[in-house]
Amino acid sequence: MRLIEELKWRDLLFDVTDEEIGNLFENEKVTFYVGADPTADSLHVGHLISYLVSKRLQDRGHHPILVIGGGTGLIGDPSGKSNERQLLTLETSLANGSAIAEQVRRILPTAKIVNNYDWISKFDVITFLRDIGKHFNINYMINKDSVKSRLENGISFTEFSYQIIQSLDFMHLYKEFNCKLQIGGQDQWGNITAGLELIRKALGHEEKGYGLTWPLLTKADGTKFGKSEGGAIWLDKNRTSVYEFYQYWINTSDKDAVSHLKKFTFMSVEETKEIIKEFESAPHKRLAQNKIAEELTVLVHGREAYESAVRISKALFSGEIETLTKDEISEGFKDVPSITLQEDLNIVDTLISSELASSKREAREFITNGAVAVNGEKVLDLEFMVSKNKAIENEFTVIRRGKKKYTLIKHQ
Repeated sequence: MRLIEELKWRDLLFDVTDEEIGNLFENEKVTFYVGADPTADSLHVGHLISYLVSKRLQDRGHHPILVIGGGTGLIGDPSGKSNERQLLTLETSLANGSAIAEQVRRILPTAKIVNNYDWISKFDVITFLRDIGKHFNINYMINKDSVKSRLENGISFTEFSYQIIQSLDFMHLYKEFNCKLQIGGQDQWGNITAGLELIRKALGHEEKGYGLTWPLLTKADGTKFGKSEGGAIWLDKNRTSVYEFYQYWINTSDKDAVSHLKKFTFMSVEETKEIIKEFESAPHKRLAQNKIAEELTVLVHGREAYESAVRISKALFSGEIETLTKDEISEGFKDVPSITLQEDLNIVDTLISSELASSKREAREFITNGAVAVNGEKVLDLEFMVSKNKAIENEFTVIRRGKKKYTLIKHQ
């Protein structure tokens, strides 16, 4: 299947600037670029699609350039925003850019990574206005969706100029690296076409660049993609643990599963169709969700981290807590209520201290009825002591009451 046809099948094609892009993909090894403004020190899953589309092109032999927006990040992209972005300091912009570059390298190991601060910062105001600004018509700029949507509430000259600054990126990469294609979400269409205009006007009408966009991602229920109850799902494991990242994809709704399977996995079209067929015949087996979670967790965090997330999930489901390491306990029980013990404590008193029981009488009933487990083992002895030497790696004890009530004991 031709690349352009596969992108259409995966619902990853919204618009192209030239229908010849399909042939270009088949006849040349195209250098293309995708941008990332360093507004935070980590990407989140809402950004993933940019790098997964880039990986599809890379896997077909095309050459990605990642442009870290160290310069444009200081300006702020008005696309998709109803209010002005908070301006970053140069130090923050560059530090965030370095962190993002490391994350993208795991997905696009062959990508050339550049920072647009390196060329944007070399322009003085007069040169910028004379050599670049003269190529932009104000009426044309105002009618870009990214600007038009902001005119009622107001837009600063700083953000208004963003499309000019980003156009410089495309022209610079076109001249320096023969980069012919910019890709992005549909909200980037105005910025992409502005870049193509600058190339044509500044370098000559015979010069030819291309643009490709994909649809903005939304969930079937209308809620914003990439968010959970706890907020954004980050690619940085220190912000969002690998287990939480894995669980986000495992919990994909059945309504979104087929769409996500097509967009986010790298199986062939034939393999993907087979998985979809199996999933639709037995959705309760959650085959699609498991495949999505596996591919993305391995891609972003590695095979070992994925296997650890699976172990945590299975242990929490089965109650076999003793199979986990202390690091896996810490990750899987991060949001579970916890208490710290300085010394050994009787199980009855532990249930009260952890609020798993409201009284000694209730605690004894839970224990004698077989409702209490310590590190996965049912406890029936009312004299059982919760102690550090019985803890997992002498650090954690997990107490479960019933099927879903947990407390994490941290031993000091």
